[in-house]
Amino acid sequence: MYNLLRNQIIRKINTLLVVLISTCFFANTSTAQLRNSLNLPDNDDKWYHIGIVIMGTSNRFQISQHPRFLESDSVLVTNPNNSFGFGIGGMHTFRISNRFEARVVFPQLLFVNKSINYHLRYPESSNQETEVMNQNVESILLGVPVQLKLKSDRIGNFRVYMMGGFKFETDLSSKANARNAENFVKLKKSDYGIEAGIGFNFYNKMFILSPEIKISNGISDVHARDANLKFSNVIDRIQSRQIIFSLIFEG
Repeated sequence: MYNLLRNQIIRKINTLLVVLISTCFFANTSTAQLRNSLNLPDNDDKWYHIGIVIMGTSNRFQISQHPRFLESDSVLVTNPNNSFGFGIGGMHTFRISNRFEARVVFPQLLFVNKSINYHLRYPESSNQETEVMNQNVESILLGVPVQLKLKSDRIGNFRVYMMGGFKFETDLSSKANARNAENFVKLKKSDYGIEAGIGFNFYNKMFILSPEIKISNGISDVHARDANLKFSNVIDRIQSRQIIFSLIFEG
């Protein structure tokens, strides 16, 4: 009776060992196959990596009218126009944890052209003015966005993320101190604001491609108001507004 019980126990132990060994074998095989199917499987473990950003922008001013606007007998309407621009930058990413990364875009260079539409009651032909005209403000913006990135789980070679942060910009072509400024609105050199957006990581064999879209809103007043200028004295505050679509290439 004892021998029979012992033999049954031994058979069960052997069966259990076979099942455990088979499970471990197939698990290791599946893990190896999954790892072989992943592009850049060790990339997420890097504490730092660098990339290149190519950007397309939709730009617009947010305008607050000055009380002088109601008193003006020449300027009837001031409306911001939508315009487009482009830019390039260097992406520096620092790993914080499995979920979070810190990003710094430096240098970021944006070439934008914002404009304001004016309706005039008394256009001055001597200054080549018309009843409806646009005042263009061209800018070359050198910026430093700092962002926190929240990542989802990686699904094969795909991942979704959200990001948010702040930016600091300086306008390399600012005309705030120009003396002969009759034909444009003057802007201050510096601006700062907040940004938020969403993106997608696509892991390729050699690099990660990340299309991203974000909203970038300036907080400060960039208008260098001049009470002596017809196109400037009717405006109080000007704040920047941008929608930025980026293609990020990271190694």
